[in-house]
Amino acid sequence: MTASASTFLKVGRCCRAALKWPFLALAQILLGFLVATLTPSLLGAESGDLVVVVYNMRVPESKDVASHYAEQRNVPMNQVIGLDLPTSEVMSRAAYRDDLAAPLLQFMIKKNLLVYGSPGSAKPTGAQIRYVVLCYGVPLRIAEDPSVKEPGIDKIEPLLRHNGAAVDSELCTLPTRDPRLTLTGPLKNPGYAITNTASFNPINGLLLVTRLDGPTAEIARRLVDKALFAETNGLWGRAYFDLRGITDGPYKLGDDWMRAASEASRKYGFETIVDNNPGLFPDAFPMSQIALYAGWYSGNVEGPFTRPKVEFMEGAFAYHLFSFSAATLRSTTRYWCGPLLAEGAAATMGCVDEPLLAGTPDIGIFFQRWLAGCSFGEAAYASQRFLSWQTTVIGDPLYRPFDKDPRHLHEYLRRENSKLIEWSHLRVINRGLNLGMKTDKLIDYLLNPAEPQDSAVLKEKLADLYEMEGRDSMAIDALTRALDLNPTPQQKVRITFRLADKLEAEGESRKELALLQNFQEKNPDYPDQRGLTARALDLARRLDHAFQNPLH
Repeated sequence: MTASASTFLKVGRCCRAALKWPFLALAQILLGFLVATLTPSLLGAESGDLVVVVYNMRVPESKDVASHYAEQRNVPMNQVIGLDLPTSEVMSRAAYRDDLAAPLLQFMIKKNLLVYGSPGSAKPTGAQIRYVVLCYGVPLRIAEDPSVKEPGIDKIEPLLRHNGAAVDSELCTLPTRDPRLTLTGPLKNPGYAITNTASFNPINGLLLVTRLDGPTAEIARRLVDKALFAETNGLWGRAYFDLRGITDGPYKLGDDWMRAASEASRKYGFETIVDNNPGLFPDAFPMSQIALYAGWYSGNVEGPFTRPKVEFMEGAFAYHLFSFSAATLRSTTRYWCGPLLAEGAAATMGCVDEPLLAGTPDIGIFFQRWLAGCSFGEAAYASQRFLSWQTTVIGDPLYRPFDKDPRHLHEYLRRENSKLIEWSHLRVINRGLNLGMKTDKLIDYLLNPAEPQDSAVLKEKLADLYEMEGRDSMAIDALTRALDLNPTPQQKVRITFRLADKLEAEGESRKELALLQNFQEKNPDYPDQRGLTARALDLARRLDHAFQNPLH
């Protein structure tokens, strides 16, 4: 019997026994055994000794970002290097070779961070590091160089005959000094889809290269702070996946990746929302408390991400699949990576130039690895089919928010009186549903007076459970209570319209109208005011009720 099967049977036996036990015992049993089923592969946090940090000496803020990262992650100062680099986001192939790649390699050799058996060795025989962090100010992209003429180029697919690349993706191959490697076209990633991420090692020819970057140096600087917060307190919130509803053809691959990512999220216990419509989440969609986001396919940031305040949780990961999503990181409005970072995401990935769909990260593999306890850097590179290509990885490569024993994390949050514990309870409930536990037992868990009764998050989940049991009046009561428990602005939108729909189904039109009128009065900036007004007017007509239109 596997460990997971054994755990499942224990859960079943204990829950049956709990029927005869006091009310509190049920909560303790659910927490003890359900949370135990969440334990990922505990790989353990890695030391800053495994990192080399690179900054641009021509950009003063670059050194500040590097110093802050080194301090927070305990990177030895003799593993921090400043290089004389161009100040633009784009560098020439010659500048990449002479000003970045060559001096960085020599630095690592001189410091015995990489050891080669002989001057002609293609790969190191020893390595003290795994990661390279590029700091704000280090160029993002290597420009296409038409002077590069390499043999065999005619054998490369025409759409792939490019020697321009993301700096990160090129630099990760730095330990391999094989003259047969070409600059034109992508290189196959030997680490694609691997589960033994320890093989991501310079002795196998690979560095894990990410960057601390964004529209401003302060945004870049805070990426490690957000990562550290989530490593201590957990990465909590909701997960959103924006598919396109593609069922066949070459672009189905993108939807398949997104669907696999959503399934990994759901199995882990995140409250997971999946949109299968061709368009993106609409502007008015109540995207609250975002921990994880992945979607496609739009050129510039739009939908809920254009609101004045995007509800990213501390440590959130957000990714939008688009060919030029990282064409620049300096903008808060153009493309995707820059705006997502500006709004509060702690980590993302993107492409600096056309990669073709197969050349973008397999986001399903990324989530499967990251949620299993891999570092952000490991998961990001396991998701890429190609290297020396167009993907840039933005965030702390050591970021590992999912490697803690969930029981220990739950007890830590309880001791700290952290409001985040509501999310740990929510994860227990969602894992219980995944395991096929009866909803009435999960309802009992949430109603246990020893657990938080002042959580809008948990009251909303309680409404879900009541709906599953067909207890609609109880679901209405739970949603009504949730509205009184200080939900976030977007959570309040969602709860309001869920409650309105439930009232409509129950024939409570007057209560529904009063709810919508109150919402419209207090939320004049709601993006779909016309749709809201039309619904309220229709209700008012049916009730022969005078409705004051706040749009006039």
